[in-house]
Amino acid sequence: MKGFICRFHRDEGGATAIEYGLICALIFLVIIAAVTAFAVRSNAMYDYISTTISAAISGS
Repeated sequence: MKGFICRFHRDEGGATAIEYGLICALIFLVIIAAVTAFAVRSNAMYDYISTTISAAISGS
């Protein structure tokens, strides 16, 4: 039993998997933030275009 505990304590495979998981989670959060920022800007752009076209059609 003591040998098992010593091997378990020295095993770093789980720590590596956790580190890769954390890196993937961080990358995912950055992607979500970028997509959200892009969506807000593009939504504002399309609102502006829609308003401008509506005003041009109404004014004619």
